[in-house]
Amino acid sequence: MNVIHRFWTWLRRPNKSTIEQWIETIVVIVPIAFVIRTYFYGLYQVPTGSMETTMLVGERFFADKFTVLFRPLKHEDIITFNDPTYNYSSNYVKNLFERYVWGPSNWTKRLIGLPGDHIEGKIEDGKPVVYRNGVKLDEPYINKYPLIGHYVEGKMPPWEMRSVDESISYEDQPFYRMTAADVDLGKKLLERYGQEWKRLPYTPTIDNYRNIDVYDVHLGPTQVWAMGDNRKGSLDSRYWGPLDLKLIHGKIVIRLWSIDSNESWFIIDLIKHPIDFWKRVRWNRFFQFVY
Repeated sequence: MNVIHRFWTWLRRPNKSTIEQWIETIVVIVPIAFVIRTYFYGLYQVPTGSMETTMLVGERFFADKFTVLFRPLKHEDIITFNDPTYNYSSNYVKNLFERYVWGPSNWTKRLIGLPGDHIEGKIEDGKPVVYRNGVKLDEPYINKYPLIGHYVEGKMPPWEMRSVDESISYEDQPFYRMTAADVDLGKKLLERYGQEWKRLPYTPTIDNYRNIDVYDVHLGPTQVWAMGDNRKGSLDSRYWGPLDLKLIHGKIVIRLWSIDSNESWFIIDLIKHPIDFWKRVRWNRFFQFVY
């Protein structure tokens, strides 16, 4: 207690120099922020369309990191975790640094299988279906819209595959802004490179001559099965297999805001497009719980 009292007295001392204030920030504030961000909550940006249309590129989410430490995760929870394809260091300290400070990117998927589950992927009547412990899953969250490629200026490659509601015009899309000209150019580019221009929902996905929607996995005591809601555009357990529990660090809870932007910081987009920026805001997708 004497040590704590002395430290608190030192922290509250008057007339601190600039150097002392910087030291204070590094020694006190940064570790506190690290603990809070690591074990209590996290803010995440959606970088890809793997969870469309539950989550869209450019949206920011609040993740609960605290309760997952002592409360078991449930089927259908949306989780955030470290890149399972990353080659993590075998050194304990460096491994922690990679997972919690600076290293692989954060991914977001839905929990389909928990430890001990038997997960099967099958094709029935031409459609991919998932069985868990012998029971066929009803998955209302799966993206029901087709994906189309449209041209995106300044991006490499210069196109994106995005969900589209074909019942309305390209200019009035509810998810991503696009024009008929962008779609036409995107189609030409993708066809030139021998790639699909349109991907229809509820159809099998063939990758390197392998149907990735067909699998049969018994999960171990530390393994889960994670899949994106956008099955036609998600790199998930169908590709890289079971996910280790230790890589999971949060459960997505609330959508904070939604902007049709690929920028890491929305303020950059605001500076670059001060007027057009406000047309990119999806006002109807602010402050919502996600399931």
